[in-house]
Amino acid sequence: MKKLLAALVSVSLTVKANGQSVNTQMGARQMAMAGASATLSDAWALFNNAAGLAQQKSSCGFAYDVNPQLTGANRMAANLQLPIGSFTTGIGFFRFGDALYNEQFISIGIANRIGITSLGAKINFNQYRADGFGVLSAISIDMGGITQLTPELRVAAYITNLTQSSMNSGSGERLPTRMVLGVGFQFSKKVTATTEVEKDLDYPLTWRTGFEMDVYKNLFFRTGYQLQPNAFYFGLGGKRKRLTIDYALRYHFLLGASHQASATFQLTRSSNL
Repeated sequence: MKKLLAALVSVSLTVKANGQSVNTQMGARQMAMAGASATLSDAWALFNNAAGLAQQKSSCGFAYDVNPQLTGANRMAANLQLPIGSFTTGIGFFRFGDALYNEQFISIGIANRIGITSLGAKINFNQYRADGFGVLSAISIDMGGITQLTPELRVAAYITNLTQSSMNSGSGERLPTRMVLGVGFQFSKKVTATTEVEKDLDYPLTWRTGFEMDVYKNLFFRTGYQLQPNAFYFGLGGKRKRLTIDYALRYHFLLGASHQASATFQLTRSSNL
């Protein structure tokens, strides 16, 4: 029962910031910047704005998120992305919970850049399981775009559960639909800022913003803040040849501190390595 209550508390506190029941945004870089990831293009875009997959290199990654105060409420994800012609495809797996209650989904996405705009879409196969209550499932579709207005300025938008899909239980319970609008600023080669607003159809507006600074030769410091629900974020990241490792800390006034670490490995060797 303690594990079930922990899972339910985690769900209730994160439902405002996600397309499924819990927060499915992954990647410690994104988390350290308060999840303000709509304008970011990197290996974890599949779990955020799929448009960010465009023009990414072949890579694979793994992320793990843990809150010591919520037993059984850990999150994990893995992904693989491969360029195919002018497109980039990605497949990812996400899991939340334990044997008592868990959520998992598989996402398949594709993105392409045309001129100054990147467009992406993904399909999610969602499954929810509670011990003694059986298994529910649903299929949802997300879409997004990123436009590079100037070398320093990006704007982005995406929507989750565009089809407003419902559970297969016959109850008509619909998966949450989120609309996100973001802006990214590249102040210099070393400093990036992102800010975005999110509206879940059933909940108040959420705002979050994040900063990233290259402090020394691909060693990054990141921070961010989110309103509704309120939380502080910090993180570090480093890149060495084809390996990128990131860490993020989130502090919530009710749940305390939680941690996420992610690692990404570039499968193809760049000419400058």
